[in-house]
Amino acid sequence: MAMQYVFLLPGQGSQKVGMGKDLYEAFPAARDAFHAVDDAVGAALSTLAFEGPADELTRTLNAQPALLAHSAAVWAVIGSAMDGRMAAAAGHSLGEFSAYHVTGTLDLAAAARIVRRRGTLMYEQGVQRPGAMAAILGVLTASIDGLCAQASRERGLVVPANYNSEEQVVISGEVAGVERAMELAKEAGAKRCLPLPVSGAFHSPLMAPAVAGLAEAFSAETWRDPVVPVVANVNAEPIASAEQARDLLLQQLTAPVQWTRVMRTLAERHPDATFVEIGSGAVLTGLARRIAPAVRTMTVSTVADIEKFLESASQNS
Repeated sequence: MAMQYVFLLPGQGSQKVGMGKDLYEAFPAARDAFHAVDDAVGAALSTLAFEGPADELTRTLNAQPALLAHSAAVWAVIGSAMDGRMAAAAGHSLGEFSAYHVTGTLDLAAAARIVRRRGTLMYEQGVQRPGAMAAILGVLTASIDGLCAQASRERGLVVPANYNSEEQVVISGEVAGVERAMELAKEAGAKRCLPLPVSGAFHSPLMAPAVAGLAEAFSAETWRDPVVPVVANVNAEPIASAEQARDLLLQQLTAPVQWTRVMRTLAERHPDATFVEIGSGAVLTGLARRIAPAVRTMTVSTVADIEKFLESASQNS
């Protein structure tokens, strides 16, 4: 039986200056993908991704479409070799939009316009209602949900934003609430509590005013049912319709990313597949190894990675 593949698409935080430049130079299809995103957003994001500066690339409204472009560039080169062997996909936060691109729900220009608008809305809401995020690392003696509830009562609103693994949860909310939750987490045994360099309290109720603008952006584009299921961030369930995709992507702005559950769903449904992270970095590959250590993983980001992947795919066809 031919090898099946589950594709994982990275989210904001995985960006780095130089990402995708070698693909742009080596593959016409990758070059076309970067140009399509540039044209869709009306900016030279490819130049920013390749040359920086880093602080400008890290801005939410730039990082999100740039990461989409890198993942799409990889897919533009390897997608035609799949020949029905893509079993499922999932993406972390911003990466969920990339997942809907590779599964055919959104064409690249539409996805680029949407994520550019999403990034702008998230940034603007962060300015209007400043917030913070922090990573809580280690196994706690109390539930992070309970600690956030206590901190919310005592100082200010804070909620879990990303359940990345059993030993890594990101929290999000008002600055005072996040600071108090970090104190409580340390008392509960956290190894480290790291403030994150973000422009707002993503995946928290503070993002609620951005939902209407994102819904408007959705309505301007054409959506199709995904060709294979995308396991959603919000409920860790396989999504097979464009209507469900739109609804859950709107909820995702204010709801936590249930990545631990997403990975368990994928591992249970596709235990024999190879899990392939496509785009910048290897964050999701690392999380996959922690959450579902039995699954096979690959990272495809560079020209060398693509060559290795295509050779493996050919041998396992």
